Amino acid sequence: MNPPSIVRTSTAELYDANVLKNYSRAALTLVRGRGAQVWDDAGQTYLDFTSGIAVSSLGHCHPYWVAAIQRQAGELIHVSNLFRHPNQGELARRIVQRAGPGRVFFCNSGGEADEALIKLSRLHGVAKSGAEGKCIKVICAKNAFHGRMFGGMSATPQEKIQKGFRPLVAGFAFAELNNLQSFADLIDADTTAILVETIQGEAGINPCTPEFLRGLRQLCDQHNLLLLLDEVQCGIGRTGKFYAFEHAGVLPDGIAMAKGLGGGFPIGAIWIRDRFADLFTPGSHGTTFGGTPLACAAGLAVLDVLERDNVLEAVRTRSGPWLAELGRFVQEFPAQVVAVRGKGFLVGIQLASDLAPYITALRENGLLVVGSGGNVIRVLPPLVATAEELAKSVEIFRTVLAAKAAAAGGK
Repeated sequence: MNPPSIVRTSTAELYDANVLKNYSRAALTLVRGRGAQVWDDAGQTYLDFTSGIAVSSLGHCHPYWVAAIQRQAGELIHVSNLFRHPNQGELARRIVQRAGPGRVFFCNSGGEADEALIKLSRLHGVAKSGAEGKCIKVICAKNAFHGRMFGGMSATPQEKIQKGFRPLVAGFAFAELNNLQSFADLIDADTTAILVETIQGEAGINPCTPEFLRGLRQLCDQHNLLLLLDEVQCGIGRTGKFYAFEHAGVLPDGIAMAKGLGGGFPIGAIWIRDRFADLFTPGSHGTTFGGTPLACAAGLAVLDVLERDNVLEAVRTRSGPWLAELGRFVQEFPAQVVAVRGKGFLVGIQLASDLAPYITALRENGLLVVGSGGNVIRVLPPLVATAEELAKSVEIFRTVLAAKAAAAGGK
């Protein structure tokens, strides 16, 4: 009897046959990573300035992070939140130390973190009005992105996100980012909170100005509203401060975080200011996988490296010259580059035309980036990216822009 033949199926074929087609994926199969570099299945090397969409804060396979994961995997991986374990308590302590007096709830993703903040706003509304369903209005920003669960999706006024899923959750209104009066005009007796991203990531890297954030804080204090900040993408050191709102010197009432907190391992969290932390009571919210020993070991390893290696100072120091070089593209290639904006290692390069051909050309030249709204290329180096790697990214961008200009007969 002949042995069965072995059918070797490529990864691309496996995806095509078995994986849900809800992503437009690049024709690229990645198999290995180290630091800011990744390799595909053909041995080609790329500079990964997507960081898994702001997740891989320490780059790929940081030795300290890997050792922490391996060590914890051999000790205790999962227990339910009906029991304590040391890692969760310690990670909560260090987050509170960074954010201010308050308490932390751990979940698994940014979407879950935003959903928990929306639930917090409902609890605050009950406390204000004395009844459910009377004070539920949350004011968000136009072009916001707060995840793909029903609460977060309802707080995200983008047709591409909401289409096909109506009816949505009621209770959301939308104002102009950085227009304080626009937010003030929407406040009424039904309003319970204001929820904004400190820097809008999916909409094209649009930062809140410090003056605007301080104004929101004043509005919330005046009307007994919660100021809720979504730092899922812009937090955990990406702007050179642990939280992006620190640049404005404000203190929110709730913070959503995820992505870079785990350095590649799924974890999300919310911090709630101490005066509102007791709104959640036993049974009012929960999670099976949130804050496991393994997830919290990953988060603790990220914080250890950020502190031990002065990573935030390095981001502030290296990002200045890098942003200045990227900013020169507006003058060098005015027909292609409209604007360069952002802070630290969260940067958007707005193009005058469709960004897809540029993302492809950058990849073919060895640089991985990700798109954002409004023809914006989102550039997200790992927080440990070196000055040489940053310079290499500028060189690749310039090569692609110059080639496009030459093909078009000018700049």
